[in-house]
Amino acid sequence: MSQTFSDAEIEEEQKHFSNVIATFQQYAQYSLAANNRRRKDIYTLPQGDKDLLDVLGYRQKLQEVDRAILANAEFLKLIVANPEIFGHDLDSPKDADEDKAGCGTLHEHSHGDAHSHSHSHPHPHNHSHDYSNVSQHQRKYKPTDFDMDKLRSTLKQFVRDWSQEGKEERETCYVPMKDALVAHFSDKPSPELRKNIRVLVPGAGLGRLAYDVAKLGFACQGNEFSHYMLLASYLILNRTDTIGQYTIYPYVHSFSNLPDRDAMLHPVKIPDVLPSALPAGSNFSLVAGDFEEIYGAEYEEGDVEPQAGQWDAVLTCFFIDTAKNIVNYLRIIHRILAPGGVWINMGPLLWHFENNATNDPSIELDLEEVKILARKIGFVISDERMIDTTYTSNSRSMLGYVYKTAFWTATKA
Repeated sequence: MSQTFSDAEIEEEQKHFSNVIATFQQYAQYSLAANNRRRKDIYTLPQGDKDLLDVLGYRQKLQEVDRAILANAEFLKLIVANPEIFGHDLDSPKDADEDKAGCGTLHEHSHGDAHSHSHSHPHPHNHSHDYSNVSQHQRKYKPTDFDMDKLRSTLKQFVRDWSQEGKEERETCYVPMKDALVAHFSDKPSPELRKNIRVLVPGAGLGRLAYDVAKLGFACQGNEFSHYMLLASYLILNRTDTIGQYTIYPYVHSFSNLPDRDAMLHPVKIPDVLPSALPAGSNFSLVAGDFEEIYGAEYEEGDVEPQAGQWDAVLTCFFIDTAKNIVNYLRIIHRILAPGGVWINMGPLLWHFENNATNDPSIELDLEEVKILARKIGFVISDERMIDTTYTSNSRSMLGYVYKTAFWTATKA
């Protein structure tokens, strides 16, 4: 059963997408202005203080930051160079009735004979955008600090998922999950035997965990809601030809807690692997949309629910605390798993909607409550442990946050 959406809902979605594009495009202006504030502050100081700062090379550092910001801006422009890949041609807006149909679109991008990545966009996270008014809106829209914070976080996410520098942090999280997945399907010891085992990775971000799972031979689908992540992952997965093709400066936006200049200005090359190097026959896709609406959609009586019992494994990494209603998250995971299927979780409980200003509901359980809830819903939890890890952390900073994350393997009873 296809879902339908009102004109207001479609317009709101298009507006949000347009705002995201505008945020990417205005990154340089915003970030250079923030850095220029530091220059202005110098002129408020006595001459003796200015002279001492010149001895330290402070103004030179500001110039180096400007250059790094401009380098980031060029990279970010590549990400939004062709936003129509998430819908229709910019100059050919489709009929509004087709937008409302909710059938979604599928874009496949082949990398030679090896495999193809696919970005699928089923509603209700509608990427069939009418771009007729997008350009004008982008010129008018002024990104907020919150918008820019999401964009800066996207740059740091590239480090975590697709750089050599992020390897230690990444492997702390992903290796235990992949090991547990392989162990659960130990009767399928080779990639060739795993091609029919379906694995879902909700909250896939820039797609590295899902990519790694597909590289092990599993049929893996990532799911992501954020336009920032979806646009960025498209570039790295489908528009990248060589290892280290792009250079970014993800830490130039803050001058705090830096032991030296290099901690802020060091370049990071991405990717550390070539995404197109998946083995022949690999099954790897990324679906855009809200996890609950895609995988937990309600159907009329008599309809066949396409997701129920269709997944052999669900891997949630830093994901379950994005729930407004954790009960529904766990119900969906349980329902879409096949009998004997496995749910592998790792992450904290930083409830994303706690104290929100948008009047969204937020059910905030402690760890013991989450595990009791999981058992009540029908999971058998095993291999429980806590794993300390950072998340998109600058390893050279004087400040770092460490999460004591909860790891477990749970089977559907």
